[in-house]
Amino acid sequence: MSNRPSQEYPSLPKSYKGMFPFKIATTSFIYPDDYIPNVKMLGPCMDEIELLLFESKGPDSLPSRTVISELERLAAEFELSYNVHLPTDISISDRSADRQAAALETMARVIDRVNPLDPSALILHVPYNENSLDDHAAGKWQERVHQNLQKIVSTAGNRDIIAIENLDYPLELLEDIIVDLNLSICLDLGHLMVYDYDVLTVFNKYADKAPILHVHGVENVCDHTTLERLSDKLSTTVHRVLKKFTGVVSIEVFSFEHLDSSLKYLEGLWRKSENGCLV
Repeated sequence: MSNRPSQEYPSLPKSYKGMFPFKIATTSFIYPDDYIPNVKMLGPCMDEIELLLFESKGPDSLPSRTVISELERLAAEFELSYNVHLPTDISISDRSADRQAAALETMARVIDRVNPLDPSALILHVPYNENSLDDHAAGKWQERVHQNLQKIVSTAGNRDIIAIENLDYPLELLEDIIVDLNLSICLDLGHLMVYDYDVLTVFNKYADKAPILHVHGVENVCDHTTLERLSDKLSTTVHRVLKKFTGVVSIEVFSFEHLDSSLKYLEGLWRKSENGCLV
């Protein structure tokens, strides 16, 4: 089977495998194509691919077993690993018991489907849609989240593989649940920036539970853009975090242009650091 996709796309100019103290990753939506063409283009240059399974409700929403088998083969060929972003169009924290049950059923199906890939993490959004953050509303939300996360852990088998991603609400709302169930955290630095959290403070607090980071540019209230869009202050903050980190860093962007410029930016940042130009 060819290692090239059916269409010609621009290639990254070099391999970034092993360049940093952490594993460098990006998403499976860099090229306007399916999973296999993206992995064929990105696999020679990246340490890991974040497989995005955002949508769950269409007949072709999940990759087929044939696709999974080919992704498994490509991982071996390119010495590549995967992490999987679980669907975001369903919610285990929904107020409706029926929608919770449907979400759990779908998550179980996704987890079973990607199991042959031995993913490094299963990244999960847990939305907070309550009207307030008062103790009563938060408590009810926490009860159903805890109950449903227990069920997901039972499905996955490996507690550490479930990585809860920080969204727009304080991560402290999930802190006790994460500790109690021994889950992991996917720290999205861009989300911290766009919602005006102190990135270094949050990272230092949760770093020991975070095997994976999402990084992307933030400009005004827009995120998931090239790292070139970071202000000097935020760029310095991201660099300070990455200097302390040895897990997986996923550049969570969705186009070749944003990935290419982000990788060049990150490489330049690292060179300045090595030459003593950054603290």
